[in-house]
Amino acid sequence: MKWLKARGRVGRRAMGLAILVPLVSACLTVAQAYLLATILHRAIVDHVASAAQATAMLGLLGLVALRAVLAWAGEAAGIRAAEDIKQAIRKDLFAALMRRGPDWMRQRASGELASQILDQVEALDGYFSRFVPAMIAAAVVPVAFAVGLMPVDLAVGLLLFVTAPLIPLFMALAGWGAEAASRQHLTALSRLSGMFADRLRGLLVLKLFGRAEDEIVRVRSASDEFATRTLAVLRIAFLSSAVLEFFAALGVAGVALYVGLTYIGLLDLRGAELGLQAGLFCLLMAPEVYMPLRTLAAHYHDRASAKAAVTNLSAVFETLPAVDEAAAIPGVDWSPRGAVGVTVRHLTVEAADRGAILADASLDIAPGETVALLGPSGIGKSTLIEVLARLRAHQGRVELGGGSLADIDEVALRRHVAVLGQRSRLFHGSIASNIRLGRADASDAEVRAAAERACVLDFADRLPDGLDTPVGERGRGLSGGEAQRVALARIFLRDPALVLLDEPTAHLDRETEARVMRAVLDFAAGRTLLIATHSTAVAALMDRICEIDDRRRIVSRAGAPASASMLGVA
Repeated sequence: MKWLKARGRVGRRAMGLAILVPLVSACLTVAQAYLLATILHRAIVDHVASAAQATAMLGLLGLVALRAVLAWAGEAAGIRAAEDIKQAIRKDLFAALMRRGPDWMRQRASGELASQILDQVEALDGYFSRFVPAMIAAAVVPVAFAVGLMPVDLAVGLLLFVTAPLIPLFMALAGWGAEAASRQHLTALSRLSGMFADRLRGLLVLKLFGRAEDEIVRVRSASDEFATRTLAVLRIAFLSSAVLEFFAALGVAGVALYVGLTYIGLLDLRGAELGLQAGLFCLLMAPEVYMPLRTLAAHYHDRASAKAAVTNLSAVFETLPAVDEAAAIPGVDWSPRGAVGVTVRHLTVEAADRGAILADASLDIAPGETVALLGPSGIGKSTLIEVLARLRAHQGRVELGGGSLADIDEVALRRHVAVLGQRSRLFHGSIASNIRLGRADASDAEVRAAAERACVLDFADRLPDGLDTPVGERGRGLSGGEAQRVALARIFLRDPALVLLDEPTAHLDRETEARVMRAVLDFAAGRTLLIATHSTAVAALMDRICEIDDRRRIVSRAGAPASASMLGVA
């Protein structure tokens, strides 16, 4: 709850308005009840004609209209505050994912992570938009109304003052059960979302192996379990509402009984006559005393849902995003001019299922140097690329341009370090739009130039729509080599200081490999380049060749100029 309250600072302006509106509306409620009681008293007791009370009646209608406008404004402000807060939380959660990197994310179901950021955060909506304003109003308005009625009639004021606090007490008892049920409900929703997303992504494989019907049964069973938990939450919500209505009805009935018995002379606690205006005012105000509590009860389950959602977020992300300003300070602004040097000392990387991938490894790359990293599959070449790109946790010291890799601001790091992995991700869209992900403001001419440099036009120009040809998610419709060239073209749109390439020429014939490498080396002029590769022809083009030995350490040997035959050209 402390974390939720701290998060409320994001939308404090709109939240302040949402909280203020019910309090102002409560003041108007007192004026409305008093004016209505006065009109009725004057009409019944003083026999004042309706025409003479036209101004008072118009004032009464004006108060009703003003309360309706305030209710709309308060609801709109609450929704605005909730949207701002949810957006901020989602950004922080997404930033937390980025900080943990793919090594942490691949150990968890992607569907569950997506459900946390979408569904669990959405469960906070009612807490900020409805519950918080209702909670403030319920804490202030009933007590203020009860105390305000004491000068009019002490017995009525005391009756309302005593009965009103009983409602939150019993609501809290019901709320404990609602919180536990909501936690189970949101956990089931998260699991169901993750299951559905994973099955949807693997639908083709399930169909090919004849397992689609079995998975339908599993999804249906999980859906039924989720429905059962939903009904359990609703039962508790209805129970809390029933408790509220019971005590509210007792309070209103008590006031009505007291006023009625006083009027017929069977009860005299005042020591003075109870006028019609005072009696009507007390009767009109009695339901209003409980109205904020009714509103709170209607939205009390939003608090339970929010607490359950925060519990789930904390469990999945292992910690909640920090809300203090000191924790939000970005890293060092890193703006290198030209190529940067790379320094690695005592680097150790371990995996739970493989043990040590790199052990006490060290590496130095001078600014502007081109280095090839050779070694058999699984030796740790891709791991070193991921470490230098800050995509994998490690032990040891890594410096880029003389500064610690861990201290560099995330935005600056991604701006000045370009990475091409073995399995580059292409998204549903055109070839050109996938290339433009390297730089969103690139012109069509720049995109085409980058595509030409990466040899994308070799196959794109043969397609009916050229670079506008659509591709499917994960590059469906392109071969592995074609998808890799599209991803390489993204890098050619940028201006990085350090270029990290992992098997950039895999799946390419020798002629295309030679052309791509010439483009890469031209682009790398004035930049630092590290390529992980199996190709000796590619390695021979570098200034230096490094290898990872059997002890998981990095050893260097000088490169040699490539021959014409190694380049694949005459």
